[in-house]
Amino acid sequence: MNSQPNLDELQRRIGYQFKQPERLLLALTHRSFGNQNNERLEFLGDSIVNMVIAEHLYQHFEKAREGQLSRLRARMVKGVTLAEIGREFELGKYLRLGSGELKSGGFRRESILADAIESIIGAIYLDSDFYTCREQVLRWFEHRLARLDIQDTQKDPKTRLQEYLQSRQFPLPNYEVISVDGEAHNQTFHVSCALPSLDRKTTGTGSSRRVAEQQAARNALKQLGVETES
Repeated sequence: MNSQPNLDELQRRIGYQFKQPERLLLALTHRSFGNQNNERLEFLGDSIVNMVIAEHLYQHFEKAREGQLSRLRARMVKGVTLAEIGREFELGKYLRLGSGELKSGGFRRESILADAIESIIGAIYLDSDFYTCREQVLRWFEHRLARLDIQDTQKDPKTRLQEYLQSRQFPLPNYEVISVDGEAHNQTFHVSCALPSLDRKTTGTGSSRRVAEQQAARNALKQLGVETES
């Protein structure tokens, strides 16, 4: 969380030694810190991680259909998963953030951690080659990839609820934030999901609005009898 993070320590954590450490430094630099930041590296890394994960899934799930592969990939490359990897590396303490982001706890923010992971992937690619970068990505994702099951490729609750309502020509649900608790760096969102045509309303709670909305949608599906309690 400072202008001169301990790059040697971080390189040991991620398992890659940069030939040009300034690339790693740039990957850790959020746009709030200055004009020279990690946004371009993030763009590059996003494409690479999608390609690497897609290739792995294609090779390891030979009987999977395109839709199943897409959902498995989405689960691996979504912000939540990337942020989890960032936390495993304790990435927050190495980030270079502007004063505003520092005060608001940006070093813990899911989106910032996820973007930084993608930026580091982009930096590794530029510092080495695609094959080295691919090995690195697969190493980071190894345990998560090993736990994937082709039988568990359902769409997320919001999508399933939307498709259920559309198939019956009902209006789409309305999501609304009821309240937000906690400090800026550690918030809990409370969200409602209203189904006007069915006179139903459910609630959900989560560490982000997205997570809370998914829980509210899942509870709506249960109320509708589409899904059972798990």
